Amino acid sequence: MAESHTAATRSNSRRATATCHPVHPCHPEETVRAYLERGWWEDETIPALFRRRVTETPDASALTDPANLEALTGAVPRTLTWQGLDNHVIDIAAVLFAQGIRQGDTVAVLLPNSIALTATYLALWRLGAVATPMPASYRRHEISGIIAATEADAIVTAGALAERELAQEALAVADGHAVVFAFGPNIPDKAVALGDPADSQSRSRMRDYEPTLRVTVNDRVTVCWTSGTEAAPKGIPRCHGDWLAVARSVQDGLGITPESVVLNPFPMVNMAGFAGAFLPWLLAGGHLIQHHPLDLPVFFRQIAEYRVTHTSMPPALLTMLLQNESLRAQADLTSLHTVGSGGAPLPPPVVRRWQEELGIHVLNFFGSNEGVSLLGAPADIPDPTVRAQHLPHYGAPGVEWSTGLAARTAVKLVDVVTGETVTELGGRGELRLRGPAVFGGYLPGTATAEPFDEEGFLCSGDVFELCGEDGRYLRFVDRVKEIIIRGGMNIAPAEIEGLLSDHPSVADVAVVGYPDEVLGEKCCAFIVPAPGATVTLDDLVAHLRAREVASFKLPERLEIVESLPRNPVGKLLRRELRDQL
Repeated sequence: MAESHTAATRSNSRRATATCHPVHPCHPEETVRAYLERGWWEDETIPALFRRRVTETPDASALTDPANLEALTGAVPRTLTWQGLDNHVIDIAAVLFAQGIRQGDTVAVLLPNSIALTATYLALWRLGAVATPMPASYRRHEISGIIAATEADAIVTAGALAERELAQEALAVADGHAVVFAFGPNIPDKAVALGDPADSQSRSRMRDYEPTLRVTVNDRVTVCWTSGTEAAPKGIPRCHGDWLAVARSVQDGLGITPESVVLNPFPMVNMAGFAGAFLPWLLAGGHLIQHHPLDLPVFFRQIAEYRVTHTSMPPALLTMLLQNESLRAQADLTSLHTVGSGGAPLPPPVVRRWQEELGIHVLNFFGSNEGVSLLGAPADIPDPTVRAQHLPHYGAPGVEWSTGLAARTAVKLVDVVTGETVTELGGRGELRLRGPAVFGGYLPGTATAEPFDEEGFLCSGDVFELCGEDGRYLRFVDRVKEIIIRGGMNIAPAEIEGLLSDHPSVADVAVVGYPDEVLGEKCCAFIVPAPGATVTLDDLVAHLRAREVASFKLPERLEIVESLPRNPVGKLLRRELRDQL
């Protein structure tokens, strides 16, 4: 494939310095050295891990496109073996290399969950480049901000996504300053096509380049982005070492093996997709089924067709499946063994019924892009009603947890008012942690505050309660910034949401504060009713009173809605609800 003038100029300028290792380290060298010496990190990088998978099981099924990919992008869905995926990765890397992409370059990626997305990441990392993933729903406003913040050298996207012309949008944002690559069909003339076999000369040049790279586990591989639910998104650089430390802990909890079939419904752009499916799949092997966007009939068909053993579901879907018998009747869940869930409180009766009635374990996962990774697994918390509301306290003395990350992570709760460490049962404080899964700091220019305290602990912004025998558990209370203050009393929306989600007429719920001249704030409940149900404010108040909830926490306003606003990875957009009030 011929190089464009711009790409050729970039390529020639980089070839002279290809071995100068223009990479972006994520952590201080002394930290990396300590992690490696202690065995908290391993020397193996993500590309090396992928090559090992290809060598061990070249002919096994590895990766499958979403069943509705043709309706999304016009591309025919397919399944690739590990060897077939490796060949596809080489073809993509060869074209990227021919167009000047080199080690240390940053490439923005705007693709739906697919083979193309997975292979693009692997191709970029094979070249030593950095991926900055973006949800496929992002448009010019978000894309242009990320391109500017990362000084991205290129954009990889698709010709079309449903009614959108993604490649044309990318060309408009790039405005000649970045190369636009696109998977077809519907690729505009000014974009570079990806997906077809590369010519032998391009593949040979790329292969000659690989041995010149000096790669370490501390090299940046991604710049992901915070959800932006309460403020402008912040860039989160991640390296091989800290990503794989998170992934190993999730693999420990999920129990993924080479025989596992993993269905991934979350956009593979941050913690949920990377650590919940993609990287554990690379670590263990097995078969990864991609899904996008969440479409229940398609989702259920994939579970049945591929005999899926592991997947993830948001809490609202877990509840909906139990409430809606006709919906559940459409799903053959007999192959499912484990479902990961998180991002919102898990109703204990729902987790119990999934285990007792369906024989499926629901794992309680609490994570963040910055490196919070707490996993409530059945091996650690056998009682499903306890597991629904509690997470392991990795700092609890004398307690051994099933994930190796637990012993390598220091955890403390800090009172947000006094700054004192919380040690008494029932005490609440901000979760802070330090260890090999924690990132090294935000991308310069995207955050105004330092995320670490004076001891190097990550300040998560999440309030937890110390509970359980000997303080072995943590219970999520809410985000520090989302606490509602009514007449000087603190109300945690997540706590009330968890209680209201148990109401049989409630399919989904959000609690937000609204201004009050006397008390400062009051609580409003936004409710999505269960099918055929009606909900009144009196119903909700009675439900909470029956559970002996303090009167100041009771909602004083009700809004019935068809759905709740969420970002591309399923997090509730409370600010949109507050704007309505």
